[in-house]
Amino acid sequence: MWYLQKLFSTILVILFTHSLCLSQRIVKHFSADSISFYKTDPTCAQNKIIPTEFNSVINIALSYYPELCTTKIKFKVKHKMAPLSARPTLVSVFRKPSKRQYLIFISSKTSKKFSPILLKNLSLNAQIGVIGHELSHLSEYQPKRCFFFISLAMKQLSQKSMDKFEFNTDRRIIEHNLGYQLLAWSIEVRQNLNMNKWGGANNPKRERYMNPDTIQNIINASTKYN
Repeated sequence: MWYLQKLFSTILVILFTHSLCLSQRIVKHFSADSISFYKTDPTCAQNKIIPTEFNSVINIALSYYPELCTTKIKFKVKHKMAPLSARPTLVSVFRKPSKRQYLIFISSKTSKKFSPILLKNLSLNAQIGVIGHELSHLSEYQPKRCFFFISLAMKQLSQKSMDKFEFNTDRRIIEHNLGYQLLAWSIEVRQNLNMNKWGGANNPKRERYMNPDTIQNIINASTKYN
């Protein structure tokens, strides 16, 4: 009986969280003029350490992931090769999901090649899109147990597995109503890197990160975006 009650409570939480995601309104374009008028839920910033220079865009992106409201996340600005990356802290991998902590790194300096796509060099709309990508990773990680992360580490050895992993991460962003922001990021990355059909993978036949036309096609086919 106790097990059934716990299962029922878990299902209710999942359904409630899902309804919150769906209720967050779709915004086609965030700009410096409109961003100050956008209301975010202050509870979404609980247990978060957010750098001042990216406070607005991070809080907007977080508001589309209510399942992460109480999750401990530290955003750190530092010199790193990857413009953005997200992972759980090493120790917390072995903790139960409710006790886990995460780090999202925002690069302040990288190689000359990737410098044009640093967060600070993107539009506000694209910034929200790429932060949404990292939060989408955490959304998947949050309910998982230690064995998931061991499996994920093994996937790093397979280009095909990682292509699918990142592609599905982009799909979850669209499901969280940040499709237009993902589209802005996808367009700007390819323009800034002068790679119109860059998919982020070694195999040109696969997309690790969705190309703009792929994102647009999914948006066009979605009833909630139209």
